[in-house]
Amino acid sequence: MIRRREPVPFAFLAEADTFRSNVAPPPPEPSSAGQIAGRWLLGFTIVASLVGSLVIGMPALSLDHTAPAQQSQAQGR
Repeated sequence: MIRRREPVPFAFLAEADTFRSNVAPPPPEPSSAGQIAGRWLLGFTIVASLVGSLVIGMPALSLDHTAPAQQSQAQGR
């Protein structure tokens, strides 16, 4: 049986952390006015929906102390 010199068939992966590329990635493209406006609109929509759900849900969360306590009919008999 012939013994390989490499203990692992993919030994080059172990050396990948030392590899440095001399090719720089391209600079990011500047955002267009439409993209910026879309991001602002999306953010505003999310914030407005959270505030709206809080405003609509607050009456359900508040305790109403003015309403008389309901008694079950079984108690009154």
